[in-house]
Amino acid sequence: MSTVADKLAKKSSHKTSAKQVRLRLVYVDFWSAVKLSFLAAVALAVVTIVAFFLIYMVVSATGLITKTDELFKSVSDGGITLSSIIGLPQVMAIAAIIAILNLVVVTVLGAVVTGIYNLAVKVTGGLLIGFTSN
Repeated sequence: MSTVADKLAKKSSHKTSAKQVRLRLVYVDFWSAVKLSFLAAVALAVVTIVAFFLIYMVVSATGLITKTDELFKSVSDGGITLSSIIGLPQVMAIAAIIAILNLVVVTVLGAVVTGIYNLAVKVTGGLLIGFTSN
């Protein structure tokens, strides 16, 4: 008399053959690629703003800005102060400008790469991708 455990042991010892499927990527949807590149650009923009903030905080905490400010005062006879030019609002404004520019550039770049791929597929036949099931 066999038990359920024996049946399960027999079932698990049976080795299934791995099946392999090869597919060709012959078309990438333009708007899906644009949306995906936009989301990647938003993530990059957030990383850019946070990185600028953290770098400014580290530079400010180490006193590098004040020492550089003293150097500028000695060179320019006190006419130019670096602390009036570089502050947290200015750094964050520059970070926001760079993040917005990156947002536009990465989104457009994703659209261009998708268009180029869709044109190149007509010549090359597409990318061959293999999938296996274990």
